[in-house]
Amino acid sequence: MNSSTYYIAIFLLIIFIVKERHNKEWYAATRIRKNKQEVQNMVELAKRFVGKECLIYLFGGNQITGVIQEVSDSAILVENKGMTDVVNLEFVTRIREYPRKKNGKKKSLVLD
Repeated sequence: MNSSTYYIAIFLLIIFIVKERHNKEWYAATRIRKNKQEVQNMVELAKRFVGKECLIYLFGGNQITGVIQEVSDSAILVENKGMTDVVNLEFVTRIREYPRKKNGKKKSLVLD
């Protein structure tokens, strides 16, 4: 075998190791809210935003924008552009109302 085959094998091994580490960190982060009381607190806080357009931040840096339609014991129904998403509350890290300018228009750029 030539040296390029070894370089490809080492490269793939490094990618595999990084991916496994990322998966372990992800699963560790999702176990943070297994406590029933913490999930119940998030449910109570999320109920304050029903009917409002919100930014919902999730683990892993993802976010969802939309109007919160309903909050149940472990999930939120979010409607955006005619589509409905269901978000598990165990993955929610932050909820905030969509920022608006003084004249009531939505801000075009939200930096967090």
